[in-house]
Amino acid sequence: MIRNIDSKAPDFTLQNTKGEKVTLSDFQGQANVILLFFPVAFSSTCTKELCTARDNMKLYDSLEAKVMGISVDSFFCLREFKKSENLNFTLLSDFNKEVSAKYNVLNNDFYGMKGVSKRASFVIDKEGTIRFQETLDDASELPDFKAIQEMLSSLN
Repeated sequence: MIRNIDSKAPDFTLQNTKGEKVTLSDFQGQANVILLFFPVAFSSTCTKELCTARDNMKLYDSLEAKVMGISVDSFFCLREFKKSENLNFTLLSDFNKEVSAKYNVLNNDFYGMKGVSKRASFVIDKEGTIRFQETLDDASELPDFKAIQEMLSSLN
């Protein structure tokens, strides 16, 4: 379960869109990490959120940040979503809902669906510490990308 800002980010290993395993702690010492939890691939707000991240990748690269989108969709579904929206960052499948639970972002009522991720964002610094978190109860809202960028700037 997620603790507070300035606490250690829970480590995890999930599959990317190629079925390869990606582990959060592998980025320690190398890059800041932005985790973007989102409810479901192909929905309008999720598409807008991830396309906004896509369109700002030059900025995130300059701030030494790796972006990772996480949903409970299968990695097969996420592969098609990534391809259809030309997303230029990692998408990870939390199909078993373990990471969403660790980060306390499971939604028990998303249009009648239980157990999808809430829209939530986290900035994790190079030491593996959570420096920013935002969890939105209204799935139609977008993350505060400006606050994410400001936090990343302050880390460099």
